[in-house]
Amino acid sequence: MPLIRRLPKRGFNNAAFHKDYAVVNLGDLNEFKAGTTVNEQLLRESKLVRGDFVGIKILGDGELKHPLTVEADRVSESAKAKIEKAGGTVTMRDRSSEKPAARAEDVDQKPKEEAAKKRSTSKAQPKAKKKSSRE
Repeated sequence: MPLIRRLPKRGFNNAAFHKDYAVVNLGDLNEFKAGTTVNEQLLRESKLVRGDFVGIKILGDGELKHPLTVEADRVSESAKAKIEKAGGTVTMRDRSSEKPAARAEDVDQKPKEEAAKKRSTSKAQPKAKKKSSRE
């Protein structure tokens, strides 16, 4: 067996930070009526997407036959061009409103301030000299 297969696999793995998107091809959107707003809820009800994912990504495989309003997190350039050519619109969803970031006034600053005061007061006090036995 080659040495590379006998050695353990170690090192950095970025899989914990990978974002999974539900992929929907443009040809699959033809089952909706003209003028429909296609969003995550509608795609789940029609069972085009299932499971846990971060967002929806629309890919440009296929042709769109009628205008639709598409709400997605990511849209490929070819899909966007085909949607607009069919007379539809593309709206990118704003995920920042779903998960607000912590602001400075939301975080309790007292423990940090107390620790800083303790450090500054301990440095200001002079240390007593050690007495050596040789004196």
